[in-house]
Amino acid sequence: MMSIPYLYLATFNYNKPMPNKSTPLVIGVAGGSGSGKTTVAEMVLKRVGKQRIAFLQHDSYYRELTGLPPAQRALVNFDHPNSLDSEMLRDHILQLKNWQSVEVPVYDFTTHSRTLDTIHVEPRRVILVEGILIFADSILRELFDVKIFVDTDSDIRFIRRLDRDITERGRTTENVVKQYMSTVRPMHLEFVEPSKRYADVIIPEGGLNIVAMDMVIARIESLLKEEHKEE
Repeated sequence: MMSIPYLYLATFNYNKPMPNKSTPLVIGVAGGSGSGKTTVAEMVLKRVGKQRIAFLQHDSYYRELTGLPPAQRALVNFDHPNSLDSEMLRDHILQLKNWQSVEVPVYDFTTHSRTLDTIHVEPRRVILVEGILIFADSILRELFDVKIFVDTDSDIRFIRRLDRDITERGRTTENVVKQYMSTVRPMHLEFVEPSKRYADVIIPEGGLNIVAMDMVIARIESLLKEEHKEE
């Protein structure tokens, strides 16, 4: 079977109306763990301009677990939608859409708890939201004007996750493999993969797909220019 080499746009609605001229454009970037969605988000930030974007990551909104002993925190299924405070993320997106700043939680993945710090995010013309499960949750999905799904083979995603969790989050290889088989893979098949059907754009290989990124950035710039003319 011939693979899709560049970009799948079957459901990309080029006639989709822009939000009101006083309302920011909200873009969601989803995909499995290790798919390259963060790279896609970083490329959007770089090419559209960080000064024009309020960037939020779903990973910042894991629920507070300090009331649980450390051993029990490690047993929580962090790949299930219920592990994330999507209500808070939704509220923050709505605040930014209303041109109000927000304080984003800072999550410590080594202790499975929120720190006392927050990140101050000012409202911008574009709100960019990145996360594995943002299209699986209807309360978030309805907020996005543009939905991008990064589609990458499972073996590549696993290798990337293994490397990240060992180098950045202090996990062991055994621990990463066990978590992948017990929660990551099953939750991907149950929630992440089915959410791909809601995407406006599906990008194979993420930020490495230069042709696809050029098309996505061009579309975002076009939407912003259309909105600017109406002001």
